[in-house]
Amino acid sequence: FFVSPSLPSLLTMSSFAPVDKQVYLLFGKNGWIGGKLIELLKAQGKTLHIADSRTYNREAVEAEIEKYQPTHVLNAAGVTGRPNVDWCEDNKAETIRSNVIGTLNVADICNQKGIHHLLYATGCIFEYDDAHTIGGAGFKETDAANFHKSFYSHTKALVEDLLAQYPTTCTLRVRMPISDDLSPRNFVTKIVKYDRVVDVPNSMTVLTELLPISLTMAERGLTGIYNFCNPGAISHNEVLALYKKYVDPSYTWKNFTLDEQAQILKAGRSNNTLDHDKLVAALPDIQINEIHVAMEGVFQRMQKNLEAEGIWPDHLPKRA
Repeated sequence: FFVSPSLPSLLTMSSFAPVDKQVYLLFGKNGWIGGKLIELLKAQGKTLHIADSRTYNREAVEAEIEKYQPTHVLNAAGVTGRPNVDWCEDNKAETIRSNVIGTLNVADICNQKGIHHLLYATGCIFEYDDAHTIGGAGFKETDAANFHKSFYSHTKALVEDLLAQYPTTCTLRVRMPISDDLSPRNFVTKIVKYDRVVDVPNSMTVLTELLPISLTMAERGLTGIYNFCNPGAISHNEVLALYKKYVDPSYTWKNFTLDEQAQILKAGRSNNTLDHDKLVAALPDIQINEIHVAMEGVFQRMQKNLEAEGIWPDHLPKRA
């Protein structure tokens, strides 16, 4: 394979096994994204093994990789903190153990064995600056992280630099992930419950659209860093307006400033727009919806899902 510097890098080893011969091993089975990947891989009929080991236990990780002989390793493990990233400020050793040591263990073992490694990482390692203003240029995959105001983001930024040295790794920068339900991990569910919200445009990742695309990237052996978001940026108020339109017409909210928000949080919060050109260029045959279009679809599906599950709010009229 000839790879131009302007084109995505490809792994030419085990990732190019015929699709029906590909074997997946997933780390992070108890996580939100990990659970969704399990459902998706099973629905696609993939050969899937689910790891039981903790990623920071190198010997156990290597033993499972030896046991299952995967062509692809998916790593959705890591800690974000409960109820939020402020947890990481008080649990720094645990955060390092999972987000740094564990992540590097999986990447290093896969590199030694020539196995494609897809990591679900984060894009919350940037904040708007003079060169990347709201509505201006987005951060590219080649840009160095400039946000270290939370320990969670700090660990993620440090490990991303190290991961760049592993040619078998594909790092996906996920941001403010969105699902079609009211899961407590869904960005929508989080901000709906806040007393006040800031209103800043951000890149976001619609999981229903992008998780299947991540598996395509694994199948095709793409490696390197990718801003794994829908193109464009959408603000908190725009998201809540869609929630009001499709889910709860009686919903109201109040805004406050970033300075006011900082006074009630232990750790800072990242706000940024990530450039989408590399992701789109790497997958020219796949439609990736602009974030406003994608979010409209999210809430249309959410409305149907809530009705189908019988948890549609009683005060809302049923759709015809």
